[in-house]
Parts: sequence; C-alpha cells; structure tokens
Amino acid sequence: MKVDCTYLSTEMGCWVILCLSVLYFSLSSDADYGDYQVPIPTTLDGPFKPVTVPLDQTFRGNAVDLPHTDPLLQTTAQGFQPQQISLSLSASHHSVSISWITGEFQIGDNIEPLDPNSVASVVRYGRFRRSMSHRATGYSLVYSQLYPFEGLQNYTSGIIHHVRLTGLRPNTLYQYECGDPSLSAMSDVHYFRTMPVSGPKSYPNRIAVVGDLGLSYNTTSTVDHITSNHPDLILLVGDVSYANLYLTNGTGADCYSCAFPNTPIHETYQPRWDFWGRYMQPLISSVPIMIIEGNHDIEPQAENQTFVAYSSRFAFPSEESGSSSTLYYSFNAGGIHFMMLGSSTSYDKSGDQYKWLERDLASVDREVTPWLVATWHAPWYSTYKAHYREAECMRVEMEDLLYKYGVDIVFNGHVHAYERSNRVYNYTLDPCGPVYITVGDGGNREKTAITHADEPGQCPEPSTTPDDFMGGFCAFNFTSGPAAGNFCWDRQPDYSALRESSFGHGILEVKNETHALWIWHRNQDFYGSAGDEIYIVRQPQNCPPSAT
Repeated sequence: MKVDCTYLSTEMGCWVILCLSVLYFSLSSDADYGDYQVPIPTTLDGPFKPVTVPLDQTFRGNAVDLPHTDPLLQTTAQGFQPQQISLSLSASHHSVSISWITGEFQIGDNIEPLDPNSVASVVRYGRFRRSMSHRATGYSLVYSQLYPFEGLQNYTSGIIHHVRLTGLRPNTLYQYECGDPSLSAMSDVHYFRTMPVSGPKSYPNRIAVVGDLGLSYNTTSTVDHITSNHPDLILLVGDVSYANLYLTNGTGADCYSCAFPNTPIHETYQPRWDFWGRYMQPLISSVPIMIIEGNHDIEPQAENQTFVAYSSRFAFPSEESGSSSTLYYSFNAGGIHFMMLGSSTSYDKSGDQYKWLERDLASVDREVTPWLVATWHAPWYSTYKAHYREAECMRVEMEDLLYKYGVDIVFNGHVHAYERSNRVYNYTLDPCGPVYITVGDGGNREKTAITHADEPGQCPEPSTTPDDFMGGFCAFNFTSGPAAGNFCWDRQPDYSALRESSFGHGILEVKNETHALWIWHRNQDFYGSAGDEIYIVRQPQNCPPSAT
C-alpha cells in the first residue's frame, strides 16, 4: 500500500494529516488475513447459490432520530456566514459545484422569505498550497414549503447558494472558501480533489454507496464508517433527510401513515433538512456527493409542487448531461459513466426521462468510459416483502434499454436491507445482465426490513403494489420459470445471490476496464471488516453492448 500524507489546516486552526491512500495490488482475487489468504469470489464464479444470512437478533441498531437539540445538528455560523456546505460533481472532471446556505430558516404562520440577492455567492479557490487567486460567482435562491390548510406551519429556507467552478485540473487537490467577502462572511478553508480524467485506465480510488440515510443514531454510525473508508465520491441513492416523517410542528413517527392517518396532506418538518446539512457538512464539504431522489423526498405542498427541497438544496449536472430535470442526470467519474435515474417520476417510453436515457446511453463511448453504472431508488430485483415488485412498471419500461447497452452494475435503495443479485435479466439468470445491489440500509428511523416475500404466508397481495406514475399495475403472476403461476417464489429466488438485514454501506473500487471490487460494510462490524466482498467482472468480448 502506498500512502501519500499531506498536511492540511483544519477549520479549528490545528494541523492534521489527510492521508490519501492509493491501493496497488494485482488482481489475484485474494484478501490477506494474517498468515493465510482467503479468495475473493468473482462474478465469473457465479451464478451463486442463494444465501440468506440469519438475522442477528442481538443487533438492530439505534434507529432513533437525533433530537434537534443534538450539538451535531447546530450551526456555529453567525450572521451570513456559510453553513451546510456541500460539494457535487459536474458532468466531467473539470468542473464541480459548491453549495451552501446563509441566514436562518423560518417556520410558522407569518414568514417572510429572505432576499436571495442580499448576499453574494462567491467562491475563492486555488490548487493546494498555492494562493486562492481564482474567483467564481454563482446564483442564489430561497424556497418555501407551503400548506393551504389551517393549523399547518409554513417554512421558508435560508439563502441557498450554488457556484460552479470550471477549468479544473483532473485528480488535483484544491482548497476553497465560500461566502460573501463584502460582508466579511466567508467560510473556513475546505479542500477537495477532482475526479481523474475519463479514460479506460483512470478511476477514483473508492466510491461510497449508501441509500435511505436519514438522520438517526444509526446514520451517525454509517457516516462514521463511510468516513473511515476515505471515499473520493459518495452516491446517495434516494431518501435523504426523512423530513416527511414529521408533522410541521416537529412531531415525528417511525410510520407517518400509521401515526398520522388523517392529515389533509402529507406534511414535512423542513428544519430536518437543515439539521441534515449541518450534520453532513464535515464530510460532504470535501467529498463530492451525488444524490438521486427517493419517495421520501417528494414532499407535496401547495399548488401540487413536489421535490422542492431536494431540487433547491443540491446542485445537479442536469443541464450539462442534457437532462431537463433534477430527477435524472448523468456524469463521468474517470472511466465510469453514472446514470442517476428517477423512480419517483414518469419513466414510460414516451416520456422525457426515457427519451433522455436513450440519448445518453447512445452517446457513451465505451472506449473512454468502459463501465456503465445506473442508480435509482426503488429496486427491481429485491426479494424482501417490503416494497416487493413495486417498481415493476419501471422495469417493464426500461430493462430492455439497460440490457441493450450493457449496463454493468445497478445500485438501489428503498428496501432497508442489503441484497446482491446474480447477473439477471427479466428474472432469468443471464451472464450479460447487470449485477443489482440494494443498499437501502443507511440507517433511517424506519428500521431494517426483515421479512422475505418467499417465506411461507408472507407473499404480499398483488393489489398492494400499484404504480403511482404509470397509473396502474404491472406486477402479475410469473408466466414461466420456477415461480410460474405465482406472484412470489416459494424459496429465495435464483437471481438473489446474498441478502442480509443490517444497516451499512458499500464501497466500489474499480480497478481497470474489466474488474471492480465491491465491499459491503455492516455498521456493527469493525471498520475494516466486510459483510460481502466480490469482484464484479465485465466480459465485453462475450457481452458486447449494442452498436450505437
């Protein structure tokens, strides 16, 4: 292992060591454990016999939300000093976006939005250990969450700033500060490293993948584990703050519909977004985070507006990737092309998202970005009872397109457990199908999913799986295979390689054009332990994507 230790100044003025570790090893498919080596399996060894890891009854985690009084949710910013600073990527390596908030939110009956033009959006930046002589300006906005019902409290945000930096060098360490210099309201200095240039031999070292994060005590464990793995990039596959498990008065519940069945609209407590941004700042002000929406981020309000907090608080490379929506977009990270798709918006073949996806896939040069990775929130291949086959309409519409272009890996959330599939297409084992990985186990207060749909008496009624975006049902009894004539299998399906109920996150390390190491980490394990570990191997010679 080669370690490059660079000394950096922290916000507190102390000196710490930021270790940027680069792991060099041959693809021997072995992990070193003391005096012996344990082979790491590869997808070429599959398809694997389905495995269900028994539920650890001694550990269910602490799926209780952090209270608003927790010091980790408070801000030390005063006046118009920046808070909730975050970093996101553009469509390619030479551009990133810095986002932050100034001023405080308001909640109540009589709220007056702040003037977004009253504070400038400025980022000063430069390469590490050089002067921050570059300056970029951006734009600012304020959003509101409004309810046309008596007794519900309305919300208006602080001033949200987005600044895009361009002309950056690949794989280079930068330093920056953000704010309004005319008000003496600048942040402390933060640091980030740009993505490597796109190419078949150029990849980020580690990409953390997590879903359904929330802001519970389990979330803190997950984030601690992610931080310890020193990722270069974070993918959050939907369901961010879980503000919609709260009424506007701040009263929360593990199950909204159970606790508040008679509310005139699905309320949210928007300050939970601010708490989430404050808690996450130490990590995501230096490590870019790319987010796609989940069902808990819909948040309907007056005039049928949805996804307002999600779309306002983060910067998305939608325009750069040819998308007209924050709900789906794409970007490159080295030799990986990521497609962030929306399962909570229309995806039918005649719609904008599908047409955009067709164009995006057709434009990918696999000689430059050999790896195709897709993410969206609601999984197609989950065997848990919770949300079983709810996304079947999306699968029916889009699966052929992803298969045609040879998507390698799919990451999903929504189901609060871990599951990895064998390579699969149309519910059938297929050596050219993607590997589907569900990581909806970030730690939110709704707790883990435990029951499987193939357990006796646990198969849900088909009528419980309607599709809100297609206006009907797509999940019917299987017509062929071992489950023919039934809605569920009577055993763990062949396409399910491994499933386990636990909170955690995953790390993807792409090694070259054909091999990527996937490691899933459970929260209850030591930081270096792996709950699942496998090399995902591409075979472009056997599974060539369709010609464009």
